[in-house]
Amino acid sequence: MRGVFSQKRYTLVFASMLALLIAYIDRVNISVAAIAMQESLGWSETEKGLVLSSFFIGYMAAQIVGGVLADRFGGKRVLGVSLVLWSAFTALTPVAASISFALLIVARIGLGLGEAPLSPAALNLFGKWVPEEERSRAVAFYSSAAILGTLFALLVTGWMVTLFGWPSVFYWFGALGLIYAVFWFTRVFETPDDHPRISSEERELLASNRPPQDAGVKIPWRELLSSPAVWALFVTFFCTSWSLYVFLSWMPSYFASVHGLNITSAGIYTMVPWASMFVMMNVAGWIADRMISRGSNLTLVRKLMQTIGLVGSGTFLYVTRFAASPEIAIASLSAALGLLAFAYSGSAPNVLDIAPRFGGVLFGIMNTLGTLPGIVGVALTGWIVETTGSYDAVLAVAAVISAVGAAAFLVFGSAKKLVA
Repeated sequence: MRGVFSQKRYTLVFASMLALLIAYIDRVNISVAAIAMQESLGWSETEKGLVLSSFFIGYMAAQIVGGVLADRFGGKRVLGVSLVLWSAFTALTPVAASISFALLIVARIGLGLGEAPLSPAALNLFGKWVPEEERSRAVAFYSSAAILGTLFALLVTGWMVTLFGWPSVFYWFGALGLIYAVFWFTRVFETPDDHPRISSEERELLASNRPPQDAGVKIPWRELLSSPAVWALFVTFFCTSWSLYVFLSWMPSYFASVHGLNITSAGIYTMVPWASMFVMMNVAGWIADRMISRGSNLTLVRKLMQTIGLVGSGTFLYVTRFAASPEIAIASLSAALGLLAFAYSGSAPNVLDIAPRFGGVLFGIMNTLGTLPGIVGVALTGWIVETTGSYDAVLAVAAVISAVGAAAFLVFGSAKKLVA
């Protein structure tokens, strides 16, 4: 029996996962470094919120463009260029901050623009490389890199800031991405037919699952954007992203402010909920694919995963309002993010269920709307905390939004294929 690592589709998924891991290190490190940057540069809470949210302006702006480019020119090329761009902006962050606050905002927007095509390009590649019965696990494994990158950034950033100063974080992580770009361009292939070392058995398997790859085909905008199932997907992903992005950016500050932890301890405490999400994201992907392989209705599986994710996480986010110690807060947030992981086996693979040929552009639209919480939610959180002096309202709003997302997908969501 051929080993797992001889299957080139797994290599492709793993390589994409590493790219997302680096992207999240570069995206999240500022959430910890911002504590030291705020003290050094004299930011208010509102200004810190603007810095944390500015990334998402660029990230949202280029999502659809990234998806269109990936579907037209191929995921490998688009993802590789994306990797180079965001790594360069990461390395330039300390230089921009030393010049002016406005230039730092521009650099963070540039980082967002660089990262925007990443996931649309990866989903484009998965449509060519991953059979339907493996997509939940592949997308879950890929998506879990966001959690690993977050954990790594939370663990290492505080330590690096303490020993070497906050600029070192951006220099080292930016260099890491540029080095990985060399590997990506030389070791990743656009389609199974392009791979010089793929087995004939795997090539035949993937050929039977791969959608048509006619570069001249027009995107069926009307069919996609007139479907209630597509809009349900957009709404539920927006609601899922609200909780994710708010706590991705503000959880270290939450533990520092509410529970009095220092910068290193805040980063370490924050790791536990993300570790829970990493484990459960892969468990949820396995459960979803297991149900599909045993004949469960695909729409039922997607709705079940999404409902568990949003209803469960919303409940525990609300409970966190009453946490009287950092240990209780960790337990509650671990449950919230662990359950939220189930949603990613509902919404993300649903893109390929609905339109496998146009997964890149559809994910780009979905992620554009899903990025709005990164702008509105992250900035609004800073204003709420500064105005109320508490995170209670932040947690309550996230819980309500989660419930809305679950209801929308439960009523209107579908895995029925609209276009090939």
